[in-house]
Amino acid sequence: MGGVTRTPTGISQTSLTRGGVGESTLRPDGTLKVTGEFAYSSDLWHEDMLWGQILRSTVAHAAIEGIDISEAVATPGVYAVLTHDDLPTDVKNYGLEIKDTPVLADGVVRHHGEPVALVAADHPETARRAAAKIRVDYRELPVVTDEASATAADAPVLHPGRDDHHAGHVPHPNIVHRQPIVRGDAAEAAKRADAIVTGEYTFGMQDQAFLGPESGLAVPAEDGGVDLYVATQWLHSDLRQIAPVLGLPEEKVRMTLSGVGGAFGGREDLSMQIHACLLALRTGKPVKIVYNRFESFFGHVHRHPARLHYEHGATRDGKLTHLKCRIVLDGGAYASASPAVVGNASSLSVGPYAVDDVDIEAIALYTNNPPCGAMRGFGAVQACFAYEAQMDKLAAKLGLDPVEFRRINAMEQGTIMPTGQPVDSPAPVAELLRRVKARPMPPERQWETADGAADLRELPGGLSNTTHGEGVVRGVGYAVGIKNVGFSEGFDDYSTAKVRMEVVGGEAVATVHTAMAEVGQGGITVHAQIARTELGVNQVTIHPADTRVGSAGSTSASRQTYVTGGAVKNSCELVRERVLEIGRRRFGSYHPAWATAELLLEGGRVVTDGGEVLADLAEVLEGETVEVEAEWRHRPTEAFDPRTGQGDGHVQYSFAAHRAVVEVDTELGLVKVVELACAQDVGKALNPLSVVGQIQGGTAQGLGMAVMEEIIVDPETAKVRNPSFTDYLIPTILDTPSIPVDVLELADEHAPYGLRGIGEAPTLSSTPAVLAAIRDATGLELNRTPVRPEHLTGT
Repeated sequence: MGGVTRTPTGISQTSLTRGGVGESTLRPDGTLKVTGEFAYSSDLWHEDMLWGQILRSTVAHAAIEGIDISEAVATPGVYAVLTHDDLPTDVKNYGLEIKDTPVLADGVVRHHGEPVALVAADHPETARRAAAKIRVDYRELPVVTDEASATAADAPVLHPGRDDHHAGHVPHPNIVHRQPIVRGDAAEAAKRADAIVTGEYTFGMQDQAFLGPESGLAVPAEDGGVDLYVATQWLHSDLRQIAPVLGLPEEKVRMTLSGVGGAFGGREDLSMQIHACLLALRTGKPVKIVYNRFESFFGHVHRHPARLHYEHGATRDGKLTHLKCRIVLDGGAYASASPAVVGNASSLSVGPYAVDDVDIEAIALYTNNPPCGAMRGFGAVQACFAYEAQMDKLAAKLGLDPVEFRRINAMEQGTIMPTGQPVDSPAPVAELLRRVKARPMPPERQWETADGAADLRELPGGLSNTTHGEGVVRGVGYAVGIKNVGFSEGFDDYSTAKVRMEVVGGEAVATVHTAMAEVGQGGITVHAQIARTELGVNQVTIHPADTRVGSAGSTSASRQTYVTGGAVKNSCELVRERVLEIGRRRFGSYHPAWATAELLLEGGRVVTDGGEVLADLAEVLEGETVEVEAEWRHRPTEAFDPRTGQGDGHVQYSFAAHRAVVEVDTELGLVKVVELACAQDVGKALNPLSVVGQIQGGTAQGLGMAVMEEIIVDPETAKVRNPSFTDYLIPTILDTPSIPVDVLELADEHAPYGLRGIGEAPTLSSTPAVLAAIRDATGLELNRTPVRPEHLTGT
């Protein structure tokens, strides 16, 4: 996948303990996953369990005139059929922030694939066939599919009677949220510009396309509660939404994380959780629900499609004068995470550049299109695609090299963001660009073999044998992006960690218990590394994630290593202090260093900072167990002003730059990405191997958005046209180029170990870098992503 270069940080962690912070320790779940032995949530099984099935709407906007469940109820093997009328409480909606999503459609459906009814049966095929027998009488209503139809004077209001706190700040009830950002005087600054460029950009709807479908098992309990085993990104958020619908106190809804087959934001909202619990409580039997791929496309939110209008100006020597932009995000039928996505898109819409005068507006719409919410990059991806296209366009107009133009305007530590917030940690934007540009280029005509033949695998079109090099043109493009880390805008972003230290088999061991969802990011590996580093033990057990410990927040926003890693570090430090207190009490009279020296736990021993061994941990802890559960928070943020967008809204920023090298068959419009090099500042690489894997994975996801991935929604009916991996294409190993990675480690003094969240930043800049390279090869403007062959050939 390419080489790796690392630059050391000023923060070092040295330890006699194996497998600590800074080492590339292997993931405990890695071998099981690649050998097919890992147990995912879809593998859950319970004796005497039933199978749940969801009936979904076949139209995007309609009134429900009637539902006939009689045939389904009469089907042998069916135990329950539920509709909206069967919900047990008056709480019939849920949502991450705005509770606008019905558990089951209540008189109206607002998008294609909305849940209407539930079936529980003794076999999955019986449940599927019974659901197909349910008759729903729909009276179709006009569909709202874009800004014009959503905000027209006679537009149907999709959520009448809104009372959420965003409703008072929007000009139309079909606008979920609006965030302007105004700083300086963009109109006046435009008069100083020697060159101005504008652009209209379209960003398609991307799916998270995780390979493990939504699934879980609900087991009714003797106390009237329910135990839910599920693949999710945020156990406690799920809990807060599930319990009120069931009419149960939260302590009677016990949740345990099951094996998660990828997430990327698509599991932050509820899918089958409430449905499985309802069926289990109604039937008194365990109920398992597993979506097939078709259902999965309807069962989770997607990345917001967007239309973006930008204006940039600059002086002839390349200094940006101003920026104006308007970003319209399609949130679909329900709010999901749209308000936060708007906040990100607006506050990061300038990119990693210093611009004093800006006029920005971002909105999210309610439409009858599929609901959209969290996906890796979270609003910053759409903005990056547009502002990086603008930077290339403006550089060309000024006659400047596109990388040099970016370096002239690159932000650095101390730069003031458009929101008025200073960047108070390293921002090595210019250095990242320098590094990707300095990398050696892949060889020209790299498809040619030693005997002069063509290796078809290295050509656009691959083994379809569409070309042997005729009409193939190389292009090179660059892009850089900025992404916030952690929850923003005043959200109380914290995590909880319970850490226990005891002696087992004559050896001191540690147990770490958090509610963090391990979705493939390697968090459990890092937690063990932190415990080894802080507690000096070799044996660390990671307790399964569940709601019996305090919240860890969501596995999203590149926050878990920072926030839950910070919580684990904090709890380990508290445990260490208690262990040392025990040691001082037991052994302090034997050596003065117990009272005078700075003591560390290393290699299963208590040692001084000079390396002198004072005692074995097993001796210190003999007969005692030390356990601490504590919350940890990063620095507070604040909400953006609803009129000006000013405020210290983010806790940290991350930066990545890409250079894309592509070869384009200009006759057929086929693209081969030859190399996608990345340079990224990670603050501190807690696990260098995992860091590189995250960067390469995010890069590949951005590649998919550039040239192949898009959910196609019929503009007339708002129906999804391609809900399958046959028609929704994602990159395979044959599509994935070499991805050399250059890792910088410039410590953020505010963060644990100086680390920086890393998972999302490479998804931002990879897409516009590929588009820039295709533009370089073809000379076409290409203001839309993904790029399809017909965009390159004009056919």
